[in-house]
Order: sequence, then C-alpha cells, then structure tokens
Amino acid sequence: MSSTTSPYLEGNFAPVHEEVTAEDLEVTGSLPEELDGRYLRIGPNPIAPDPATYHWFMGSGMVHGVRLRDGRAEWYRNRWVRSADVAARLGEPSVEGPSTKGATFSPNTNVIGVDGRTFAIVEGGPKPFELDERLDTVGPCDFDGTLPNGYSAHPKVDPATGALHSVNYYWARPGVLEYTVVGPDALVVHHTEIAVPGSPMVHDMAITESHAVVFDLPVVFSLEDATSGASFPYAWDAAYGARLGVLPLGGDGDEVRWFEIDPCYVFHAMNAHDVTGADGHERVVLDLVRHDRVFDQHRLGPDEGLPTLWRYELDLVTGGVSATQLGATTQEFPRVDERRVGRPYRYGWATSVAPTGTGGVDFDGAELVCTDHSTGAEERHVFGSGRAAGEAVLVPRHADADEGDGYLLTFVYDAATGRSDLEVLAMADLSGDPVAVVHLPVRVPFGFHGNWVPS
Repeated sequence: MSSTTSPYLEGNFAPVHEEVTAEDLEVTGSLPEELDGRYLRIGPNPIAPDPATYHWFMGSGMVHGVRLRDGRAEWYRNRWVRSADVAARLGEPSVEGPSTKGATFSPNTNVIGVDGRTFAIVEGGPKPFELDERLDTVGPCDFDGTLPNGYSAHPKVDPATGALHSVNYYWARPGVLEYTVVGPDALVVHHTEIAVPGSPMVHDMAITESHAVVFDLPVVFSLEDATSGASFPYAWDAAYGARLGVLPLGGDGDEVRWFEIDPCYVFHAMNAHDVTGADGHERVVLDLVRHDRVFDQHRLGPDEGLPTLWRYELDLVTGGVSATQLGATTQEFPRVDERRVGRPYRYGWATSVAPTGTGGVDFDGAELVCTDHSTGAEERHVFGSGRAAGEAVLVPRHADADEGDGYLLTFVYDAATGRSDLEVLAMADLSGDPVAVVHLPVRVPFGFHGNWVPS
C-alpha cells in the first residue's frame, strides 16, 4: 500500500472495521411514539483501500440502521453489502444472483424500502442488492426478472402512485441512458432508452406531476482514465456541453426535449414542479444544487468549487431557460417532504458543506439549512463544535400532517467522543434543541443517502 494519504480515508471519512449489533440504545430526551420503523443510511466503507488511488465514491457499501419503536431505540446495526468482492475479502462464500456483466460493485449510495423489502442501490451498472429486516444481505436482485440492466442511486417516488422513476447509465452502453419506472410492488412497469452523445455520469433526476427531467452534463466516462487504472473513470469534459431533458412522465425516450444550459454538474435535485406562467406558458421549475465544475483537477472527490442552490425554469412553449441562484449558502444533500416530490413545495433543506481545497469535503461544524421557498428565508440547526451531520430525512408526524410537520433524522458525528448519534429534530423548531438523541456505541462514517422505512 502506498504511503500517500487520502482525505477520504481520514477522520470520519475513514472506514470502520467491524460489524456491530447493539440493542436497547441510550436515549437523551424523548423519542416520539409515532416513530415506528427503521432509519437507514448507506455509504462507502472500503476494505484495505489504496490511499493513492482511492475515490470516495468507490468504497464498498456499508448500511447503518437504527430501529425505533414505542419510544425506544431497539437496535443499531451496520453491515457490509455482500457483493462478490466483499464476500471474498471477508472470507465468505459468494451470494449468487443476477448481475450486470462487468458491474458487480457493492452498492454504496442509497438504501430504500419498497413493498416491504429493503434494497441497497447504486448507479453505473450494478443490480440492486436486497437486504433483510436486520440489514443482512439476501443477494443481488433484478426486481424478479423485470430489470434489464443496472439501476440508479436516486429513484424519485411519485406520491400519487408510489411508482419509482429513475435514470440509469452504464459505461459499457455508451450513447444511452435508461428511464425506468418501478411500481410500488417492486416490479419494472416501464423501461425506455434515451439517446445521448456520449457516456455521461447521471447521479440524479427529477419528476413533476406530468414530466420527468433528465440531466446530461459534462462529467463523462474517460477511456484514458479507465485504461490507466483509475478507480473512478469519469472526468470533466468541457467540450461535452450541458443540457436538461424533459419528457412526459412515464413517456418514451424519443419524446425527450432538450434545453441547453451553461456547463455545470448536478449531483442532486431538491425538487421540481409544473407551473403555468402569466403568459399562459407551461413551465418546469427545477431546484437543484449546482457545482460549477467537478472531477477536473481534483479527480478523487467532488472538491472544485462551492455547491449552491439554483432554480431553473424551462419554458415548454418557447424552449427558453432562466437560471437564478437561490442564496449564497454552500450546501449539498438536499431533501424535501417526500409527500411534495414533484409538486409545488415550501420547505427544502440540505447540509452545509465546503471543499477543503486538498481533495476533500469539509463537514466539520456543518449546519442543517432549511429554505422557506415562500419567503426565501433560511433557518439553521447548528450541531456544535466538532459535531458534523450528513443528509437529513423527514418523517411526518402522521400521514395527513402539513408539509414539514414532523421530525428530521440524521446521523451526527462527534469528534470529541469518536462516536456518532442519531439526532431527532422537530422541523417546527429547527434551530432549537433536538427532541431526542440516540447515542450509538460506534462511529458512523460520512456517507451518502438513506431513508426512513416505516414498519
């Protein structure tokens, strides 16, 4: 192993080396009785990485979960997702199942619940991996034979139907993106191909009540990087261009309409919705976190600029595009009340982050920032010195609660103790003290995405 250090293997980016089961967790405050389910989050947790080449996005997936019920924190568990390479490194037999040729990577980017089942997912070609209730690996899954290729890290759930809409890509299928719709029964109900001029990395997408929005942006597969042995063969290509595609929700790939925009990269959309302007023109309003550039000079992590929230309006009559920055706060990992996905919405929140300038992302002292889109005002939760949070997920108090009436859940790392907590914040009093803090016996490394999976 090279002696070179990597910021993505240090501090709370560093992997943990043991799988832990802890029961009857200590709680400060009172857990709301209505929290009955599992808070799940996943991220990279590499086994024996080479710091000279390690890319944050490429570590083997480890899922972390806390089970809440009856005002108690029943358990915490962390488990590697057992892809063939992970099983081999752990000295275990491989779990058999469907796979995409040349793409057996351990999912590390999102964990979702569908039809009473739990899936770890990732973009770029691999199949989802099904997990059991206690996060042990069941095996790779192709949604009972209905998923033709790989899947996505960011399906968007239509609150009207429960269907999951996603855009998938795979380096071995250049010139093609796949738009896939999975029903609430975890079966693919629609699949179509969208032609693109290269092999872009497409991390996210967006939906409205009537449209799907596709990102075709200038981070593309680099054959030069791949043949040189780079762990992450995608790079900025200024000549590729940047555009947003709009097609009918559940439509075919040849129905997409493209809107050219200034070069940038988007990992995450906050939300989108349809609107009819005073001129009678139908528009798609798209709020997203925009990076001016990534993976150009810094190739091992997204560390080239300050990601901020922007609003794009796409005029479906004239083809015009307007772009407006929504404040100066540096932020990532945006979320909304899932019941407002694809609809006009008031509240969106994200985690404040900053690039270190040395190849890392600085979460130290990160705040949770909520934007009220009706006024433009921001409200913050400050976790405190040496405490750093990731993505936060909202659990409504009940199914008919008003937008934002519920609890935000997030893992928070405490540098002073070297351990992590699950904080439960009241959305109505975001700047106040947590409603409850579940104390974990171990550290949860900085990761990517997760969800609340109700019982």
